[in-house]
Amino acid sequence: MDTIDSILAGKYPAKAHAEKVVDYIRRKKNASLSGGVIYLEGQKTRMLEDNDEAEPFRQRRNFYYLSGVDVPDCYLAYEIDTKKLTLFIPPIDPDDVIWSGLPLMPEEALKKYDIDEVQTIDQVNQYLSHVGSKRSPKSAIFAVQQQVSDHITFLSFDEKDFVLLKEACEESRVVKDEYEIALTRKANLISGIAHTEVLKHVKHKKNEQELMAVFIERCIANGARKQSYGCIVASGENAATLHYQRNDEELSKRWNLLLDAGGEYRCYTSDITRTFPLHGKFNKESRQIYDIVLKMQLDCIAMLKEGVCWDDVHAHAHKIAIDGLLNIGIFKGSAEEIFKARTSVAFFPHGLGHYLGMDTHDTGGHANYADKDTMFRYLRVRGTLPAGSIITVEPGIYFCRFIIDPYLKNPDHAKYINEDVLNEYWDVGGVRIEDNLLITKSGSENLTNAIKDVAEMEKIINS
Repeated sequence: MDTIDSILAGKYPAKAHAEKVVDYIRRKKNASLSGGVIYLEGQKTRMLEDNDEAEPFRQRRNFYYLSGVDVPDCYLAYEIDTKKLTLFIPPIDPDDVIWSGLPLMPEEALKKYDIDEVQTIDQVNQYLSHVGSKRSPKSAIFAVQQQVSDHITFLSFDEKDFVLLKEACEESRVVKDEYEIALTRKANLISGIAHTEVLKHVKHKKNEQELMAVFIERCIANGARKQSYGCIVASGENAATLHYQRNDEELSKRWNLLLDAGGEYRCYTSDITRTFPLHGKFNKESRQIYDIVLKMQLDCIAMLKEGVCWDDVHAHAHKIAIDGLLNIGIFKGSAEEIFKARTSVAFFPHGLGHYLGMDTHDTGGHANYADKDTMFRYLRVRGTLPAGSIITVEPGIYFCRFIIDPYLKNPDHAKYINEDVLNEYWDVGGVRIEDNLLITKSGSENLTNAIKDVAEMEKIINS
């Protein structure tokens, strides 16, 4: 079996991705696409407002999918008939070289990327005019709406489609190839190192931002210079906020820390959450909730395989949460009635997970945020899971007064909640456990190795 590093020693498979996109377009249009051309523009350099410095660069994901190029101000064209992939790079600007050094050179680009030809961006219109005029009368150009520069012209093409390419890229990205899986493994391995390092420092840091610094430092030191998203470093009741971002409060007198953080490696993300005791050992209430959430996660992971309906897995997580909250006395009554009433949404308000790839909340999930069923409204993936997709499994139980109070005031829900018992759990804040799972034909493979066993976490914290 090839190692991660041996796989990643090769070129990012841009042309194979282009063919996946072409196949999707062919199926949707029920046409051969004779003479067609795919055209994409990468992200431009953008300057900070009232400043002479550029904003942090983030490549357009669909451009990267068809190029593997993480450089600003580039363009791309793929000729469907000949399977020729042409990259357009900025020409040398002598003034810019003084400050920033030489840009990407044509010889370097051909050696580094899975492309056939390199031209400069001032040659794009000439190229498009030539490649369009020599095609059949049915030639078509496929581009993305509002991602085409004003000076670019498609006059030599009979058909101009600004809709289908984006859809084709986003749907094609759902099933990952070997290279993409290796990139995600690498991001997970680096993030696992960083999560473990945070455990080692918990007893020695005073506030949330110090622990965030520990995580980011380890990511950068191991090759993940960017974060997949803004770190969530939430202590105590802050963990009841799903996307808590302040990360600046003191750790003293709080029981737990929820760390939702993942490094990005070559534009591919990891998304990992761990919850652990700040003082070396869970108290009774925190441990009870942690055990419920861990069972939710492990049982749901056991359900995963090609073709499983994600909606069903999500619903199963709610059923486990209901059983757990009944056992510790927060819920009362019938588990079946609580599930039907959707009362568990007060404690588990988000979806069980989402696709993962170049974006943390990756494409192709077909969420339905207008769903009137509160249990499924925020489920980011709907329907069956294909082999080769990567999905997060991230159940949680939260004690957020803003969310729970309306349920306590609603008699249809309040009759299932024992408020006296609930009042013992507010300081838990929230518990979430999140791993990244590769779906296979017969099951799944967990790409995340960050520690979640309670005894092992407590041992590291106390060592």
